[in-house]
Amino acid sequence: MLVRRVAHDLTERELYDAAGLLERLVAGGAALGWVDPPPAGEVRDLLTGLAEDDDAVLVVAGEQGRLHGLGYWRRYDRPTHRPHADVEKVAVDPAHQGRGLGRRIMIELIAAAREAGVEVLTLDQRGDNLRAAALYESLGFRQYGRLERFVAVGDQRWDKLFYALRLAD
Repeated sequence: MLVRRVAHDLTERELYDAAGLLERLVAGGAALGWVDPPPAGEVRDLLTGLAEDDDAVLVVAGEQGRLHGLGYWRRYDRPTHRPHADVEKVAVDPAHQGRGLGRRIMIELIAAAREAGVEVLTLDQRGDNLRAAALYESLGFRQYGRLERFVAVGDQRWDKLFYALRLAD
């Protein structure tokens, strides 16, 4: 499985696969920031914007021209937070989960953050995603906060967990 950073070269197939991936995950209840699956045009705009953004890194994973996972981080906009970046999304096709693909995407995102001089890489996640928490902690992220019952989808509530990985010495 090839894991690569994207810079201006997403294929139409990758954009199509990414939209389908996010649609399936969100429809299945994945905590990716959408309540309803995002329209394909929104996914296209998001990913092409990330690929062209000097303050972001987009990583995709796939084989034989098909996309099976993606992740990205962005630097914070606030001047006082510019040395830091936030992992906003990591998504892996359910058919490819449990094979280390999420780990490989995260390792590439962390390497890109180090190369970009990011001092602290942060992320947040829904509290019921135990597999993701185990992955992040195994990569050195430490939980630094929790907002109880903060994430709301209809009548359901979950905690929001905050993680950080210090990259600077």
